[in-house]
Order: sequence, then C-alpha cells, then structure tokens
Amino acid sequence: MRTVSKLLNLDGYVYVYLRGKNVINLFLKNAEAEGFTYGDGVKPTERQGDDIMALKRDWTICFVGMAGRLAFRSFDMHSDVKIFRVDYGKYLSGAKSYLILSKSEMNK
Repeated sequence: MRTVSKLLNLDGYVYVYLRGKNVINLFLKNAEAEGFTYGDGVKPTERQGDDIMALKRDWTICFVGMAGRLAFRSFDMHSDVKIFRVDYGKYLSGAKSYLILSKSEMNK
C-alpha cells in the first residue's frame, strides 16, 4: 500500500500535487492517520489544504508559498537540491508514473 510516509524515502524536497478538493481532503486525512502534523502541531484535517503541499522529514506538512510554487514549476533549476513532484491521485491509484517530470527528465 502506498502511504504518505513512504514519500519521505525520496531523496530531496517532496512537493505533493493535489488535484481537486476530494484529493486534498484524502491527503490530509491519510497524513493525519499516519501521524503527520503541521509545523505548529495542528492536525492536517483541522485546516483546509491547498493544491500543492510539501512534506518534511520531521513528519510535518506545510503550505507552499511563492518560492515553493516557483520551485515546483521550475523543472530546469540548476541546483544541488533534488525536487520531487508527486501527483497524489496517481500515487494512490498505483500508477507507475506518479512523479511529475519535465520533458528532459522523461527522455532519460
């Protein structure tokens, strides 16, 4: 079974794309059931989520501000930091292609 916590095994920043309210609510519910909180200790389901959320290795989730949204959309950033973009709906459905890749990444 694919869990939110298994996404922490990705070696880099993990941004989770949540398409629609149902997927947002499911992500928040699943994250809470696995023990994730917001950085201030609030349970995930106690706040409305957003279409892009970030996972941190300390078992917290957070909203993504302007810089994070730019990082999410900037596939060709020249950085030592690896960014993983996960389509949570595809991830849960068991799809192999749940990572959102750039065209150059797809051709590798």
